[in-house]
Amino acid sequence: MPTRRTKRGTERTPLGGEYDVLVCGASFAGLAVARELAGARTSSGPARVLVLDRYEVGERQTSACAAPSEWLTVLGAERSIRQTFDSLVIHTPHTAVRFRMPWKFSTFDYPALCEDLDAQNDAGFDVATVTGRVSALGGDVVTVQTDRGEVTAPLVVDALGWRRVLGGSGYQPPDAPLSRGLEVHPSGSSGEIEMWIDRAVVPAGYGWSFPAGDEIRVGVGSFDPRFHVKKPTVDLAERLDREVVRYQGNWIPHRLRAAAEDDVFFVGDSAGHCLPLSAEGIRPAFYFGIALGRELRRVLEGRSSRDTALRRYGSFSARHSWHFETLLKGQRLLPRVPPRLLSVALRAMESERFTGWAFDHYLKMAHPSFAAEPGRPLARPAEHALAA
Repeated sequence: MPTRRTKRGTERTPLGGEYDVLVCGASFAGLAVARELAGARTSSGPARVLVLDRYEVGERQTSACAAPSEWLTVLGAERSIRQTFDSLVIHTPHTAVRFRMPWKFSTFDYPALCEDLDAQNDAGFDVATVTGRVSALGGDVVTVQTDRGEVTAPLVVDALGWRRVLGGSGYQPPDAPLSRGLEVHPSGSSGEIEMWIDRAVVPAGYGWSFPAGDEIRVGVGSFDPRFHVKKPTVDLAERLDREVVRYQGNWIPHRLRAAAEDDVFFVGDSAGHCLPLSAEGIRPAFYFGIALGRELRRVLEGRSSRDTALRRYGSFSARHSWHFETLLKGQRLLPRVPPRLLSVALRAMESERFTGWAFDHYLKMAHPSFAAEPGRPLARPAEHALAA
């Protein structure tokens, strides 16, 4: 198990103060927001931005940590890349199909990526557990309660994950639109990213093996939150002759939620920014985090108001709902497809022409060109960029 670096005992001094922006959560989404606010100024001077998390930056990995390689490059996090792939192997009970991807996909080191993103902001950071909001709705500022005291800001971001701590109503598994995922991290090596769509592994969901340099991330995800995945994860690891060590798991949202509510901005898992079917949440967290950071910057610089930013960002997120709904339909359909028919369909999709079309459309749902800095030439136009 990793060594916990969070503050304890006498180090947990009272926390308080007023800030211009408070970002609750220091993983992919929260760090993407803070990155966009670097150098921001208000009429009275440099913007005061504070990031809070219950763990130190990069301390607690909660996913298989893989993303399109171009996203890691454009974010200046190439150092974190562990291994890069240009194909995906999918196993079913009746066949194995290799899809050649038109773009590269990389596994990465979570602490290194978080450290690289954190180095690109000028926000303050402190360790505290956010427990809720205490201010009345409609005020000029939002007061957030932590286990170390109250912190206040007019612009508050909930990037705390699927619990949506600062929202009016949270989710309670298993009676919620959440998938369940668990993986182990044995030592080893491989040259293939692999997935198993096999009801013998999990009735509704899939298994995976993601190599990352000197370790293999083997896991199982279930679309049904009532189906426990520890035994399937152990079974898959043993089938692959991998040691069952270093567990990590999490709940995975598979439904988009309102990204602006009650004077608070939500991003990442707290807004349901995780693509159904593939359960890919890192790329959407970057994408929507950058969009939100740009909106907050407009407010800080006096070019917009908080109410306008809430409306614009909320609408921006909602405009992507058809992507999420389409993938959710696929997630619901997949377990119903007879295994032999699924094998035939996957073999038919194996052609380079179809694969290129499908993967390119999938990448466009949150394309890395969106992360390009102002004035930097884009690899291709960002289809969903917010108006300047």
